[in-house]
Amino acid sequence: MNSEELRNRQAPLKARYKDDPQAAFQTLRAEGVLSLADPSCAVPTPGPLAIAGLHPAAGGEGTFACSGDMLLQALAGCAGVTLLAVATALQIPIRGGRVVVEGDLDFRGTLGVAREVPVGFLAIRVGFQLAGDLTAEQRESLRKLSERYCVVAQTLRCPVEVTVAATP
Repeated sequence: MNSEELRNRQAPLKARYKDDPQAAFQTLRAEGVLSLADPSCAVPTPGPLAIAGLHPAAGGEGTFACSGDMLLQALAGCAGVTLLAVATALQIPIRGGRVVVEGDLDFRGTLGVAREVPVGFLAIRVGFQLAGDLTAEQRESLRKLSERYCVVAQTLRCPVEVTVAATP
């Protein structure tokens, strides 16, 4: 997709959302099916089925995806797609690259071994390894705008209220 094609796709959406802000509101949904035997949780996706299980550091066998890894993968995917959209819109020539996301986790928290240790990631780092004849200014612009417009990164940075309920 080139800059003009992207602009043509997004222009009617931007105009509609500007005229009718409520039209921009969407509720995304994910659902998982529990398996008591493993334990695991199968999460349908538009692609292959994602099955989440315990990380080996929490007692899993490593045969299923760890939800923490899936969070980092979602961040990598979102950051990568956002970077590509920004590069396309700004006509910055990228020949390829990678998004590398790392997260530090202390499993004592999730296993209840040490109450003072938080449950969850202590730090997350996103890095872009870009191929192409890019200036330092172009690289910085891509980094800055990708960070600004990446839905997953912004949600992690400015957490939203998460409610958890158990219903029949």
